[in-house]
Amino acid sequence: MNAYYVAILQGSALTVGVSLSALLVSIVLGLAGAAAKLSGRPVLVALATVYTTLIRGVPELVLMLLIFYGGTIGLNNLLEWMGSEATVDINPFFAGVLTIGFIYGAFMTETFRGAILAIPKGQVEAAWAFGMGRTQAFLRITAPQMVRYALPGFTNNWLVLIKATALVSLIGLQEMTYLAKQASAATRSPFAFFLFTAALFLIYTTVSLYALRRLNARFSLGTKRIQV
Repeated sequence: MNAYYVAILQGSALTVGVSLSALLVSIVLGLAGAAAKLSGRPVLVALATVYTTLIRGVPELVLMLLIFYGGTIGLNNLLEWMGSEATVDINPFFAGVLTIGFIYGAFMTETFRGAILAIPKGQVEAAWAFGMGRTQAFLRITAPQMVRYALPGFTNNWLVLIKATALVSLIGLQEMTYLAKQASAATRSPFAFFLFTAALFLIYTTVSLYALRRLNARFSLGTKRIQV
């Protein structure tokens, strides 16, 4: 049975890889979505609103299956319609990363938007008055404060995102949840393996919470700290 525990432990590295990759995707989409919502341009605001409303209202499992199975069928039907005999198989890792990142990009959009709105407009206007361009004002004035205001919501999104990676086991990616199911089926001892997997998730979330609290303390120097 020790071999199963070792396999699950090795699979946990893939879980971390999926989590971090999906986090990067969600941050990029979150920043783009927040910028669109705050742009004041009706088309961009509408697109970002539809994105956040639909994604936050559809279960992660449904989106995962739609993208993995529906996306594969759709691409193959498109190739067939174009007269090509080629077939497309979506890689489970990329499907999981893009799906989870796409889902939590909607949550990050609202987190970043709220953080930017919490910054007094006068600070940015003062930066412009001193001759800073929009990019320089964002990097030197808005971004550091946005991080401080966004960290509590960001922390919650990240912790939920880590746990959501268990869904990629349903599309065949051999991360630790998938391997735990395989081990429990082979040995008929599901409690031990799933408890071990749960402990690994708890370790990841605990370490993440500690690191993000330290980061929050760093960005809150000289201000009233926002608890995460």
